Amino acid sequence: MRLTHFEPFRIADALQADYERRQSRQAAWRPAADIVEFADAFLVRLDVPGVGSDAIDIETDKGLLRVSGERAAFAGSDDARLTRNERLSGKFVRRFTLPETADVDAIRAQARDGILEIRIPKLAEVQPRKISVEAA
Repeated sequence: MRLTHFEPFRIADALQADYERRQSRQAAWRPAADIVEFADAFLVRLDVPGVGSDAIDIETDKGLLRVSGERAAFAGSDDARLTRNERLSGKFVRRFTLPETADVDAIRAQARDGILEIRIPKLAEVQPRKISVEAA
């Protein structure tokens, strides 16, 4: 009997990766991301070691959060020769759908120790209120 590990989101992840690849043919790599939901905010964490904060662009448009950037390749020199290249370099693009509860105007980002953290606060919930009917 052969057991297979079932990953229900594998197809969705593959479709998302394919979509992102088609949208940005120039993207050379795709940083791993975690999304954490808190009561008052969402936190998106991306692994971007070797990418300076000046090389990262974050934009929102029509309910999408787009994170792009570039990690420089090894430049080399006359006396240095690259004998093994396992670290991906070049441009990357990640897109995330923002929920309707996201406060787009209050999004903040911080890069530290190779991890980019994007904090997306939630809008205050609109509480239902009772409207009284006045007599004319």
